[in-house]
Amino acid sequence: MRKLIDLFKAHPVLTPAFLLAAALTILFTVRTLMFTIYWADPAHRNQALEPWMTPRYVAHSWGLPPEEVAAVLQVDFSPPRRITIGEIAAQNGLSLTEMESRIRAVAATWHEREK
Repeated sequence: MRKLIDLFKAHPVLTPAFLLAAALTILFTVRTLMFTIYWADPAHRNQALEPWMTPRYVAHSWGLPPEEVAAVLQVDFSPPRRITIGEIAAQNGLSLTEMESRIRAVAATWHEREK
């Protein structure tokens, strides 16, 4: 502990900057690992639509670009906001089943083009 205090006295600006950089590196590493582990689980791929999901979540789950999902769901992301699939369905007068069939069709087309 004494060495850390001496280091801080010798470099009062660099020491906190280094500690902040180290903390941010750890934070983003953990965040990236959690994201990777979550989406690597097959249970999170091609999930059936639920009202709480956002278009970006659906895009990740179905392996589609967010722009494709926004187009099929008729959503404008400017300005960006966290609108849910349930809200989109209510605005457009669609059921979740109809929306899911649209997503399935776009996903099939998209993945066929990407092969």
